[in-house]
Amino acid sequence: MPKLVNLGSLGIDHVYAVDHITSAGETLSSHTHDVFPGGKGSNQSIAAAKAGADVVHVGCIGPDGDMLLDVLREVSVDVTGVRVGETATQHAVIQVDRQGQNAIVIYGGANLTINEDDRNVALSKIAPGDWLLLQNEINDLEKILDEAAQQDVSVAFNVAPVDGREKDYDYSRVGLLIVNEVEAASLAGESDPERAFDVLTSRFPDMIVLLTLGKDGGIYGGGIHPRVAYQAHTVDAVDETAAGDTFIGYFMAEWLRSQDLAKAVEDASAAGAIAVTKPGAASSIPSRSEVDAFKKAMVL
Repeated sequence: MPKLVNLGSLGIDHVYAVDHITSAGETLSSHTHDVFPGGKGSNQSIAAAKAGADVVHVGCIGPDGDMLLDVLREVSVDVTGVRVGETATQHAVIQVDRQGQNAIVIYGGANLTINEDDRNVALSKIAPGDWLLLQNEINDLEKILDEAAQQDVSVAFNVAPVDGREKDYDYSRVGLLIVNEVEAASLAGESDPERAFDVLTSRFPDMIVLLTLGKDGGIYGGGIHPRVAYQAHTVDAVDETAAGDTFIGYFMAEWLRSQDLAKAVEDASAAGAIAVTKPGAASSIPSRSEVDAFKKAMVL
């Protein structure tokens, strides 16, 4: 089975449980404060590994990020390509309200210090058939996309979060684009998700687009694959943090295994649904057995 090489972000999440998301000028007391391992890249690597994929993570942390390596090692992710630099590890301040919705502020830290050596390490670990996974939480993505294209590397790009840089990337070098409705709207210039999907697939006819819509499911297709809308599972949400990352990790694991879009989305949807029923980011990512049991219960 091909492996997943994730040149991705790593972070530490500070999570505050609140009655509602604070508004401008408002001071609000938090019921709890928890610290969890996080970062979109790290979460996606953990999810893919739990789903059964062979995962290599490459990136950068600060001197304060050792616990992130421990969490990745626990699920057998190869972290020999993670560099420890002088800049502090990315951290996020996350508010989670009573409905499980969140608001997040991120300090990029070490994730924005990716250099030529890091890029070379990631590309050197890719063999024929492997995929490179990227998120928009690191720097030098234009260079990474260019170098990956020169080596004919298959690239999956989760363009999250949008910060203005996403408008300038060359998406013709991306094989699989993963976006939510906000990210799709930024790239396509269309606020309606269905129209945004159509714009992206027509603009990049060889690219597969996976557009996630949270509790409303999503749309996938593009390239040789027909457009398909899928439904999400209904669950009682506790915390939606990392649900999207869980979805992506499980999707990539099955995509590497079978190249079956429908089956990959089926696994990803189940895993994402379980994740929102648990607090935290990496700590909410379900095991393979949990996902299989959930899918079986849905059939009964």
